[in-house]
Amino acid sequence: MQWSQLFIPTLREDPAEAEVVSHRLLLRAGYVRQLSAGLYSYLFLAQRSLLKIQEIIREEMDAIGAQEMYLPALHPAEIWQESGRWAVMGDNMFRLKDRWKRDLCLGMTHEEVMTSIARGELRSYKQLPQIWYQIQTKFRDEPRPKSGLLRVRQFIMKDSYSFDLDAGGLDVSYQKHYAAYCRIFERCGLKYIVVEAHSGAMGGSQSHEFMVESDAGEDYVVVSEKTGYAANLEKAESHPTPPAAPDPEGDLTPEEFHTPGRKTIAEVAEFTGLPETSQIKSLVMMVDERPVLALLRGDHQLSETKFLEAAGGTAARPAHPEEMRQWLGADAGSLGPIGVDRMRILADNALRGRRNMIAGANKDDYHLRHVTPGEDFQAEFFDLRQAAAGDTTGTGDPLSILKTIEIGHIFKLGYKYSESMGLRVLNDRGEEETPIMGSYGIGVERILAAAIELYHDRDGMALPPSIAPFHAVITPVNYSDPAQREAARKLYEECQAAGLDALLDDRDERPGVKFKDADLIGIPYRITIGRKLAQGIVEVVERRTKNSTEVAVSEAARTVAGGLHAG
Repeated sequence: MQWSQLFIPTLREDPAEAEVVSHRLLLRAGYVRQLSAGLYSYLFLAQRSLLKIQEIIREEMDAIGAQEMYLPALHPAEIWQESGRWAVMGDNMFRLKDRWKRDLCLGMTHEEVMTSIARGELRSYKQLPQIWYQIQTKFRDEPRPKSGLLRVRQFIMKDSYSFDLDAGGLDVSYQKHYAAYCRIFERCGLKYIVVEAHSGAMGGSQSHEFMVESDAGEDYVVVSEKTGYAANLEKAESHPTPPAAPDPEGDLTPEEFHTPGRKTIAEVAEFTGLPETSQIKSLVMMVDERPVLALLRGDHQLSETKFLEAAGGTAARPAHPEEMRQWLGADAGSLGPIGVDRMRILADNALRGRRNMIAGANKDDYHLRHVTPGEDFQAEFFDLRQAAAGDTTGTGDPLSILKTIEIGHIFKLGYKYSESMGLRVLNDRGEEETPIMGSYGIGVERILAAAIELYHDRDGMALPPSIAPFHAVITPVNYSDPAQREAARKLYEECQAAGLDALLDDRDERPGVKFKDADLIGIPYRITIGRKLAQGIVEVVERRTKNSTEVAVSEAARTVAGGLHAG
C-alpha cells in the first residue's frame, strides 16, 4: 500500500481531551476519531490492528475446538428477565421499545442468548461438551466514559460459552480457555498477569482476570512477587499490619464520652489521642433492602464484594442517612454495635480478639471507649476488608498493589443460567440433567490500548509486530529521485514476497516529517532509502529500540523478517 493513497490523519499536537497515553496517541496517530462520549470511529490503521487481534483470537479459539457464531445485538427483554438480570443490570443497560412497545435492550453480553440456543437444540449428553464463541459489538451505558478505548459505551468483545455435563467437564473447558488466553495475550505481545477475581453480576464460582499493569488502569491487583500470589483488590486475602498501639488491658466496661463535631475516624483519633487502629468503624449497609451492620478496624476499608458474599445477598448499598437514623437513632460518625439487636452484625476478622476499643454510641456526638468485640456485642466474623499497602501473605511475605487494565476475564458460571432458563439434557441413564456452564470474555480494543500503554515513547507508539497495522514502512528520503523510487518499489515487492505487511511512504514530504509519522503510528520497522543507495546500502531501524542497522538492499526484507521472527 502507498501512504499517499491512504487516509492517515496524523496530528502534530496532543489533543486537549486525551487523558491517558493510549487515548492521546490513538488520536494523534489517526487511528480513531471520537463521535460522542464513549463512541469512537475506528479509522484505517485501527481497523487493521483490531482485525489482526481478532484473527489471533480466532486461531486460538478454533484450536481448542470452539465454534464461532454471530448473534443479535438487539435482545428481547424476556430472556434477560428469565435469568433475573433485567433488573440487576440497572442503568448500565441500553433499553428501548419497538413500535409495538415491547421492551428490548442492546446486548452487554450474550449468556442469555447462548443459553436460549442451547436449550432449544441440545437434547443429549452425547452432544456435550460444546464451546461456542463470537466476536462482535457490545453496548454498555457507561456513566463516565473516559480514557479513550478503555471506558466506552460501544466496544468489541470476544466472548465464549462452554456447556458441560458436570463439574469435571467444566474444569476441562475452563483450563482450555485459560491456556488459550495465555497464548492469545502472548501472541499479541502483552506483558500480563493472571489474578483471582470476583464474578460479580456474571455469577458463578471460580473466576480469573487477565491484567496488564498500567497507570491508565482502573483496577487494582494485589500481588506477591515471592509467592506468585495475585488477586483482584476486591477479592484479595491478606494479613493486615498490626495495630499502631496495644489495646488497654483489663475487663473494662464501655463508657460514654462526648465527641462534639467529631464525625470521622481521623477526627476521633485526633480528639482522643489514640490511633485509628484503636477504633471500630461502623457502616450500615442495605443488603437486598435489609439493614446489616458492617464493622471494621478504623483504618481499614470495606470490600463490598466480600461483604455481599458474607451477607449472602444479591445486592448491597450504603444506607441513606434517614435509614441510619431509623435503625440506629444517630447519624453517620456516631454509629456503633452496642445495643444493636434489629440487624445482623458482620465484623471483619481484624477485630477478632481485640479489646477495649472505641466505637460510636448510637447517639449524635458521643462515642464509647472500652468496647470489646464478643463481650459487649456479638457478631459474625468474616474477611470483609480490602487489602492495603503494607499487608502480607500468610507466610509474612510483603504484598504490593498494582494499577492495571483488565483485558480478559473467565468465569465458571455453574448453573446460574442453565437452571433459571430451563436448559436440560438426557444423561446416559435417560434422566434429565442440567448442564453446567462457563463464560469467557476478551476486550478486543483493550488489547490495542494496553499495548500502546506498555510500548510507547515521546515520539509515539511502538506496537508489537503481531498487532501493528504494518510490519514495515519503506521510506525513501526523496521519492522524486528515480533510483530511490525504483529501489522502494522493488523493496516493497520483496517484503510482500517474504510475507511482510509493508507500507510504502511515497509522499512528497521532508524526510523528518516521514520519520516522525512512522514513529508516531508505531510500525515496528522502518527501511530508509537514502544517500547510500548508490553503494547498495539501506538503513533498517527497529521502532521500539531505535537500533539502526545498515544492510544491503537485497538483504533488507530478509533482515526485517528475521527481526520479526526473533521477536
